[in-house]
Amino acid sequence: MSFESDGDSAPRCSHLATILGDEAEYEALTNSYKIAVQWHARRSHNVIHPSKRRKITPPECETCGLALSRPYVCLHCLSRGCWNDGHIKQHLQDTGHDFCVDVKSGYVFCVVCDDFVYDSTFDRLYQRATIAEEEKATAFQASKRLREPFAPWLPNAQELTALEGAIASPCQGRRGILNLGQTCFMSVILQSFIANPLLRNYFLSDKHNHKLCKIKDCTSCEMDKLFAEVYSENSVPYGPIELLAKTWRTSSELSGYAQQDAHEFFITALNHIHATSRGSTHLQCICIIHSTFAGLLQSDVKCERCGKVAEKTDPMLDISLELKGEAGGEQQNLTLASCLRRYTHPEKLGPNEYSCEKCGKASHASKRLSIRKLPPVLSFQFKRFEHKSVDKSAARKIEAPVRFPASLNMAPFTTLVMHKQELLKDGGSAPVPPAIPDKLLGPEALYDYDLFAVVCHEGQIDNGHYTCYARSRDEWYRYDDDKVTHSTLSACLNSQAYMCFYVKRHLDYKPYVTPSYVVMREQEAVKEKEREREKEAARMREVEDELLAAI
Repeated sequence: MSFESDGDSAPRCSHLATILGDEAEYEALTNSYKIAVQWHARRSHNVIHPSKRRKITPPECETCGLALSRPYVCLHCLSRGCWNDGHIKQHLQDTGHDFCVDVKSGYVFCVVCDDFVYDSTFDRLYQRATIAEEEKATAFQASKRLREPFAPWLPNAQELTALEGAIASPCQGRRGILNLGQTCFMSVILQSFIANPLLRNYFLSDKHNHKLCKIKDCTSCEMDKLFAEVYSENSVPYGPIELLAKTWRTSSELSGYAQQDAHEFFITALNHIHATSRGSTHLQCICIIHSTFAGLLQSDVKCERCGKVAEKTDPMLDISLELKGEAGGEQQNLTLASCLRRYTHPEKLGPNEYSCEKCGKASHASKRLSIRKLPPVLSFQFKRFEHKSVDKSAARKIEAPVRFPASLNMAPFTTLVMHKQELLKDGGSAPVPPAIPDKLLGPEALYDYDLFAVVCHEGQIDNGHYTCYARSRDEWYRYDDDKVTHSTLSACLNSQAYMCFYVKRHLDYKPYVTPSYVVMREQEAVKEKEREREKEAARMREVEDELLAAI
């Protein structure tokens, strides 16, 4: 097979390059590609009833008549065929056509090369086509207009000048962390922070500079140093001594060389970074921690006597999931989805636990949790450590394995979807007024999350060790303190997870609203100019006073 390089320095199929060089053939091929991928994008937007997609007549293989859940489409004539039995390849060979596309992934197959081939043209087309379909299916409570069209970033003249003078620094973004004395609990959480794309982009874009910060015992400064060290040319394991010392000074419960809980350190680190980062406020906090991890939980308590529902929302930074059964024993065949279903399942409250405002007396009720606002990054903790009493020696570890997916759809556990399903269930076969229009739910893609880090605990509760799996550029690595080894997604999914971290596949945003960080940056620029004018005015007054004194 022969390849040449395209503008993005990636190997390019010469057969594809020949067709794309002809304007007419280029237009025909790209139009067929957009039709194929847009069909799949439109087909996957039903949030409430994803099972309805099965009722829609799927396309069939034109050779064997097999119903295709993942069809391959010829880019020359839009013929459909199956991949497993080789009918789409046979079609290409019989007709002399060269290319077909997998409508789900957007990957293009070249029959001459007998391989899937990459071209940045189709990569951009796939992104634009799928996003365009999502935009059509999305509406927001804040605006009657549809979703704001996506626009790729294009550098302005000032940014181009800065990029021309920039020197590329070779780095891997992977570095082991030294164990400073039973500090594996800290190492795994720091590795999950390093793999977190939102935290990485924040600290690598100089949003917090430790050389300019004047806050004492600033955890954000230590995070800035950590990212600078990991994304440097140095590959020697890094020892975060100052971060450990500051954690000891600010959190006495984590000080010393005893074994500590990774989840406890995670919450402590989030609080410290929140307190020392820009945008930290008590109301509507826009700091990096709340912008990344913060969501809203809704609690609905329904009185069984009068039917009144009391709603209450609470902020959340992570979700802790039970592994014990209702009888107190360990559950079998646990999955992340089953734990979430149990988390959002209605819970019965006795008359001594709830007093209804409408009835004015204590009554039986049911309480149900749901997620009102999904955060960009979801953190799950499995409650593996059981403390039956104050005595720590009586604690035990729940060893039950939990299966968790590489991709997760959170739509069934959100408040909007659960309320919509409840309305449809209560209405039965009779038509129910659409109290929650389907368009407000948005496309299913807005609920999709991808796994990027897993914290594991090996051993017993009093003699254990933490390790971490993390994704880096679509490859998986295992971090065991200072040792970094290449791993696989399969090994990660088969590990004994204690914490799982998922990031949203598509970050949502309010339409036609200037981002808060841009507003803050503009306000800071105005304040800085005011301070400069005040300094200049004070200097001029001093000069005038000196002249008057001399006269």
